[in-house]
Formats: sequence, structure tokens, C-alpha cells
Amino acid sequence: MLRVDELDCARGGRRILEGISFQLNAGEVLAVLGTNGAGKSTLLASLTGELAPLRGSVELAGRALGSWSAQERARRMAVMPQSSSLAFPFSVAEVVAMGRLPHATGRHQDELIIDQALEATDVVQLRERSYLSLSGGERQRVHLARVLAQVWDAEEQGCLLLDEPTASLDLAHQQLILQQARNMAARGLAVVVVLHDLNLAARYADRLLLLHEGRIGALGAPWDVLSAERIAEVFGVEVRIEKHPMQDSPLIII
Repeated sequence: MLRVDELDCARGGRRILEGISFQLNAGEVLAVLGTNGAGKSTLLASLTGELAPLRGSVELAGRALGSWSAQERARRMAVMPQSSSLAFPFSVAEVVAMGRLPHATGRHQDELIIDQALEATDVVQLRERSYLSLSGGERQRVHLARVLAQVWDAEEQGCLLLDEPTASLDLAHQQLILQQARNMAARGLAVVVVLHDLNLAARYADRLLLLHEGRIGALGAPWDVLSAERIAEVFGVEVRIEKHPMQDSPLIII
């Protein structure tokens, strides 16, 4: 679904990423990890076409990302950035409806999808509220509902990219959001999620991509990537790795 080959990226004249290569398949959740400044958001910007690479390529469904028209790409790829803002007093339902603008599926189908996206992100009770009246965490969930609505019916042809979607959220809603990422993958979408929390990444992702000093430090299953030695090298923190008591994933103990 998404293929990255020998990608080099720069911002402000400074090279941030070098030689990044990986493939993301339909139905898979890939978590991108790394320290602050490691290039996680830069990578996401390149995957969405927001940032042109210095070298290398990004392909979506076997085609160069730049060969897709903006509307075609919007039907297949939805992006939730770290921060989103609106200056107008749209209702929550109107904000979520923006995710359906690239489509021509008809009002009835769009309303069904909007209702499902509102329910999936636990904001049904806010649907008539003004977006401007919401807390930061509520706004975060509304924007997630918007991007879910955008690719709700894309299935194996869709790609969902989330940049730190759990920021500003309490523990219950962090789990809800990442479970929705897993649910979208179960529907066939390819999902990329940038995270800081290693334990959340280990619990919800199929594979982890760890960025270190501008390159891929490790790429693979959580058990393969999250060793105590690698975490100490990349994050500078001594940890202990145990098996999660409720599932087969590593649990990082500081």
C-alpha cells in the first residue's frame, strides 16, 4: 500500500532523515518512534506529500505519490497532524463532515459514515456543540473522527496517518484512539501512527519503526525492536523489559 525507498529529507536547509526505506501493507499498523527531533513528523510530512524529499521516492498503491491528484489522494489517504485549528464556530458534526468532501457518495451515505466516526471516537454527545467551545482533548477526538470519516470506506485502498494522536488525551481515550487505529487496520487500511509512549506502541502496533540519528535504528515486531539495550542507546534511559500480563507484547518498566 505504501512504499518508501531510500528517502532523504531536509527542513530549513538541514538534513533530517537519510536512507529511509520500508513498506507498509494493507491491514497493518506501523508505529514510528524516536526521541524529540528524531524526524518522526518530518517522515510523516514526506509520506503525505507535504514535504518534497531530497532523494528517494514514496509510492501509494504502486504509484508515485506525486502522480495522484489532490482529490484522488484525499479519497485514499487521511492525515491527522499534531495540531489542527479552526477559527470558525462550526458544529462538531460539520467538522467531521469535512472528511467527506473528497467523496461523491451521496448525503445519506455520508451521514451514516459521519455518525459511525462520531461514535468510534466517543464524541456523539458533542455533535451539536461548537468546535470552539471544546477542550483540547475533545478537539483532538473530533479531528480524529474527521480523518476516520475521510477513509472510512476506503478499506484495502486506504491509508491513515496519525501524528501523536494521543496527545492531550486521558488514559481511557488514548486506548480508545489506538484501538480505533487497530479497527481501521482490521477493515483493510494501512495505518501509520507517530507515538512517544513505547508501551502504547508495543501494545497496539504490528511493527515498530525506530528512528535514530536520522536513520532507521530498528524496524520489526515490538519484541525485536524494544530491547533494553536499544532503548538505553536511543533514549538514554535504563529500563527492564517484561512480558505484558494481558497480552504477548513487551512491557517497558523504567
